[in-house]
Amino acid sequence: MRLRIILFSAIVITGMIIAGFINKYYYSDDYRNPNNRLKIINPTDVNAHLVDSSIAHVKEGHTIGDFSFTNQLGEEITQEDTKGKIYVADFFFTTCGGICPKMTKQLQRVQAEFAGDENFKILSHTVFPSYDTVEVMKAYADRFEADHKQWWFLTGSKKDLYLMARRSYLVVPDENDDSFEHGSESDFIHTENFVLIDPDRRIRGMYDGTDPDQVSKLIKDVYDLKREYKQE
Repeated sequence: MRLRIILFSAIVITGMIIAGFINKYYYSDDYRNPNNRLKIINPTDVNAHLVDSSIAHVKEGHTIGDFSFTNQLGEEITQEDTKGKIYVADFFFTTCGGICPKMTKQLQRVQAEFAGDENFKILSHTVFPSYDTVEVMKAYADRFEADHKQWWFLTGSKKDLYLMARRSYLVVPDENDDSFEHGSESDFIHTENFVLIDPDRRIRGMYDGTDPDQVSKLIKDVYDLKREYKQE
């Protein structure tokens, strides 16, 4: 009997330790440095499967590359439009019936939290550009009540979108490297990740966009970034 009590206590204590570790990893200190600021994420900090081999060795200095895409209003959006701003990036397609609607609804939460904030943007990139025309993206944006000035649904060439996902945002597995040239649109592997970018074009957080708790953490981290950059 005494042995059973000891074993039971050991199991409970071990469970508490594991739960505490999980909670700390995912919700508290996931992307923080000793100064309590969000860490700067570089390719060596990310699963190598998600990083292009040409930058897999980079330990510091990684930034989001230049880009030029078209939004749901037919406007050209480049890195200049995000200059000095905090933004969240994700990848989706309008006909996705699985994770994409969940992700987009979570981004509605994010938009509502920072409504009217000119220093905050959301960039949702389609991975199915041959179908997701400007008109289709506009209808999708309206369906989710997107503020067209703050939340951009972006389209462009499949190759450019893939390279941004893999070489800049570090979110796409390298399972079909040449699919954007030889395969169908369905070969493009999309991701549930939201990526938080600071005004200096650096990655400061990655989150599961289907998990409300992770999105709550993202919102909190945006506020922390705003304090860091004195955008309160």
